[in-house]
Amino acid sequence: MNRAITTAIITLLFGATLLQLAQAQSQGAEKKTVSLTGVNIAGADFGDQHRPGIFGQDYIYPKLSSIDYFGAKGMNVIRLPVLWERLQHQLRGNLDEMEMRRVDGVVNYVTSKGMRIIIDVHNYANYYRSVIGTDNLPASALGDLWGQIAARYKDNNLVVFGLMNEPTRLQTETWLEAANDAIAKIRQTGAKNLILVPGNGWSSARDWKSAKYGTPNGKVMLNVVDPSDNFVFEVHQYFDHSFTGSHADCQSADIGVASLTPFTQWAREHGKRGFLGEFGAGADPNCLVTLDRVLNFMAVNNDVWLGWTYWAAGSWWPKDYFTNVEPLDGSDRPQMVVLERYINNESKP
Repeated sequence: MNRAITTAIITLLFGATLLQLAQAQSQGAEKKTVSLTGVNIAGADFGDQHRPGIFGQDYIYPKLSSIDYFGAKGMNVIRLPVLWERLQHQLRGNLDEMEMRRVDGVVNYVTSKGMRIIIDVHNYANYYRSVIGTDNLPASALGDLWGQIAARYKDNNLVVFGLMNEPTRLQTETWLEAANDAIAKIRQTGAKNLILVPGNGWSSARDWKSAKYGTPNGKVMLNVVDPSDNFVFEVHQYFDHSFTGSHADCQSADIGVASLTPFTQWAREHGKRGFLGEFGAGADPNCLVTLDRVLNFMAVNNDVWLGWTYWAAGSWWPKDYFTNVEPLDGSDRPQMVVLERYINNESKP
């Protein structure tokens, strides 16, 4: 079937559902949103079986056309996942200058448009497969990396420092030690940039107060120390039956709100703020409603939620990757229709 015809059919099938949602939310209420609304553009985290890997063969950086597309939609933040080993080939060594110039190119282009960019170390708290807190990777090693990154970008306040993607396989107390050391090293450079601090256990919003991965984040991460007091907690959440983002299904239309509620309540109780760094959903009507309700929930609770970056976009994703919002043959994906209603296109830093 011709792709243009397929796109038209999808629009017709989902149009009624989306229109009903839009009408329900617009009746007698002004639009609410969060400050930062954007997308993950993946690619520099690809090919993780090859570390550091070969640029253009194992991994890429975002195309400027992708950045242009999401910028034109009004998004004001791009999350850039990249592997630690590509930025720093040897532990405590200098940053690799060639790689950093590639990062510079993306940073400069994004921020020239008035958008923020999150540099996301996409490593799950490991480096060359060694986990933070083990003999091969002391907790202070992450601080060495971030001290060098901060020194490079401290004069650009549109650059946000995402300390680590989804820490796992370590004690929460060990992760806190590494995070606090990294924050201290960042601030020692004079950098005032916003820092995103994830929790242990994949930084799951749903499990923020759970003890399934050790001492709960809800207890340990209250001890984060930032001399500049310019950090928010980054959490992730998916809505499929395994909560991993590995399947196209969504458990129910309300599963997203139910999953975010415990973290939201915890953050409000303790005067903290949150950022949903990863979330995604398939394109079937149930998932689109789930996605809409999640975005609306964060907008209504914007005293807690600073923002979000949807997972994901990027030119190397298969066209049928179920959460993909990279445009297909010039047409918006169904999920983008939902996201676009919550984009904060008035918030420029």
